[in-house]
Amino acid sequence: MKKKFKIVQAKKWNRPVVVILVLLIYFSIAIPKSKAQPRPVVIGYVGGFRGLVNTDLIAAKKLTHINYAFVDIRNNRAWLHREATDTINFRRLVLLKKTNPALKILISIGGWTWSGKFSDAVLTDTARQAFAASAADIIKKYDMDGIDIDWEYPGRPGYEGNIYRPEDKQNYTLLFRDLRRQLDTLQQQTGKKYLVTTAVGGFKSYLNNADMATAQQYLDYVNLMTYDYAGGKTARHHTNLYASKLYQSPEFADNAVKAFMAVGVPAEKLVMGVAFYGRVSNLAVGAKGIGDTVASTSRGKGYTTIKDSLLKQAGFKLYRDRQAKAPYLYNAGTRQFITFDDEWSVRKKCRYVKARKMAGVMFWEYDSDLKGYLLDEINRVLK
Repeated sequence: MKKKFKIVQAKKWNRPVVVILVLLIYFSIAIPKSKAQPRPVVIGYVGGFRGLVNTDLIAAKKLTHINYAFVDIRNNRAWLHREATDTINFRRLVLLKKTNPALKILISIGGWTWSGKFSDAVLTDTARQAFAASAADIIKKYDMDGIDIDWEYPGRPGYEGNIYRPEDKQNYTLLFRDLRRQLDTLQQQTGKKYLVTTAVGGFKSYLNNADMATAQQYLDYVNLMTYDYAGGKTARHHTNLYASKLYQSPEFADNAVKAFMAVGVPAEKLVMGVAFYGRVSNLAVGAKGIGDTVASTSRGKGYTTIKDSLLKQAGFKLYRDRQAKAPYLYNAGTRQFITFDDEWSVRKKCRYVKARKMAGVMFWEYDSDLKGYLLDEINRVLK
């Protein structure tokens, strides 16, 4: 017996509607979906060179990375200068991942006073590969996430007595290549991705002795030390975003960012440096403030002390250099000049980072603002 089928006449579609639907389908397929912008990194340097770190004071949820400062160099190998406390610090820092599972812990090798042996450690293929292997062994042993190189500086003087030579420029790049190879091999063993980063001088002339265009291909982040610009015989900002009209200097953060980008470092790998501490200068007789002659310098204070104490002391007046986006304090009676980052200048830096699609910010160092005034501002703006 044959089944009877009911023939249903298709509805006629309005031609303009069909055209619109076809176009919508076409563009949904043809136009690639833009990738979501990753959350900016917030990298905090935590100082273990003093001894034990009180990790209870670290706001782990407000950081994406911690760079442990510092691991030293001995006999051309990465070396724990304070092994008894370093190893305890490593374990305590890794435990912070219970609070923030996405947190990455890196060892930072070198620093201002421990950079003198880099040049020898990377001078030959044999020495350099052994150095890279020794650094990888440390992070493997203590279950950390990467290696940061803070060589101050390849090919030019840093701390008094540091060894440097012309070959540093090439060997600096080869160091990152060998570190990357070591960590890629380690990744095959553990299934975990490891980071290679570096801290670099936040000034244009740094690039004369470092082939950053080639080096950057091995690096996850390039941390610009856009601070410590103060120095010499003129009172000037130590961590300004832009040039000041109050004195002449080519050293400011915007200039460093543009210089590194110009040689081929992508913006998404560049990290802006923030200073959690101030620099202090005592000015000459007759000085009226910024741009005047420096008679001597003294040790600066962390931002918590600046905000809670110095800003409230009689005689100190707060100034904001609107052109440079940088604050400073001056006491006309004692002729004491203090330059630093505060919430206002940090806000300007973070907005700059977002506008230029940079990787994020880093700061030196955590202990200088334990109340978290600046870290809170960083998180508020970057979120």
